[in-house]
Amino acid sequence: MKTSIACIAFDGEKILVAHRNPTGQMGGRWEFPGGKVEEGESDEKAIVREFEEEFGVKVTVGEKICETFFMHNEQQIALHAYEITVPHDGIAQKYTLTEHTEYKWAFPAEIPTLNFVDSDMLIYPDVMRWVAGKK
Repeated sequence: MKTSIACIAFDGEKILVAHRNPTGQMGGRWEFPGGKVEEGESDEKAIVREFEEEFGVKVTVGEKICETFFMHNEQQIALHAYEITVPHDGIAQKYTLTEHTEYKWAFPAEIPTLNFVDSDMLIYPDVMRWVAGKK
């Protein structure tokens, strides 16, 4: 089974979200940053690799928040969400984006109002419970 990762960077108030490039099935939608875990790669290694490739920064991986499953092109995918720490907020010093057109720090309650990818909305309730425990 293939595994995808969703990365939750929470600054105590807001969560880092990214707007996907306009191409592909989920193009032009918002998401928790992340990506696919490659063959023989751990979730943690995939998270570090994905952030270096897609944002140009080295992140620290924290606890696993939750996991779920979803169907994509008639194949079941496991989605694992992890807490991450980014080296800076990307505001004064911009992230270098390769897979997204923009990013922002969103209040947790704002996320359902964005055109978010379906798979990330499956873990949204668990992420909100985790965020509530962090406050």
